[in-house]
Amino acid sequence: MPLPAGFSVPPLPYLLLVAGAVALALAALALARPAVTEVTVVAFAPWMVTGAGLYALYQVAVIPAVLAPLFGSPTVYLTTFAVMAYVWALASLTNDDPRFGTVALLVAGLGAMSAVLGLSLVVAFANPPAQLLWPTVGLVLSAVVAGLAWIGLREVRPGAVRTTATAGFLGVFAHTLDGVSTAVGIDVLGFGEQTPLSQAIIEVGAALPTEPYVGSVWLFVLVKVLLGTFVVAVLADYVREDPRWGFLLLAGVTAVGLGPGAHNLVLFAMADPVAPAASVVSVTSVAPVPSAATAVPLPFPLLAP
Repeated sequence: MPLPAGFSVPPLPYLLLVAGAVALALAALALARPAVTEVTVVAFAPWMVTGAGLYALYQVAVIPAVLAPLFGSPTVYLTTFAVMAYVWALASLTNDDPRFGTVALLVAGLGAMSAVLGLSLVVAFANPPAQLLWPTVGLVLSAVVAGLAWIGLREVRPGAVRTTATAGFLGVFAHTLDGVSTAVGIDVLGFGEQTPLSQAIIEVGAALPTEPYVGSVWLFVLVKVLLGTFVVAVLADYVREDPRWGFLLLAGVTAVGLGPGAHNLVLFAMADPVAPAASVVSVTSVAPVPSAATAVPLPFPLLAP
């Protein structure tokens, strides 16, 4: 199976650095054994958005060259995970209250996410016009569709909704966001899909007679909403039997939807939708790197590539 466009391995020194950082992070977590609950999955969410935003900044060539290999795809997700794991493990080791680690994880994640999204806004406004309308529409529409899907799941599997609670809804929302943001990017803004499997589903939708009325990506959106809902329903039993590993698995499922979906929205705000390098990423891929990224002029030279 062909790899998604943009999938690349960093130079060996960076690869060893990231691998070592991740290994140490895993060792720290094994030592700390932090508590994992429904709220923990929610606390992971800002870190997922942080990694996605950093990759979008990498795509528009904002990351300094010396650091850029750490923020390509899929390395950026490993880099973000390592930092997140250190915060989580350190907080858990320094306080006996199991809730403290989760609160520290959430607060640090919100801070990191705010910094990354703030920088993304600076980049967007430094290259007017900032494309904020459609990312906002995509976010709101995703919340509405995910809410309807969650209501439907509650009618069919009320036990799954009670068991997974907020973490379950986040999983449904994550995959809905991936689907809706892809639809916005392709059918509205003129971006392109870079993942072979996703592209195949989109091509099927484009070949149907509904394409002139609802666009080419509606089938992909439907698949993502149903997939997210189905996976949450299936994982509910695992969460009930083994909450620690069940919620961790649910967090992983959420990450492969929320990361790409958030990346799409951040990239849409900064990138030129008609540029040949523009691209969209979905659940089955890591974010693609433009073939010819253009440096974004910024009002502060320290962040220029």
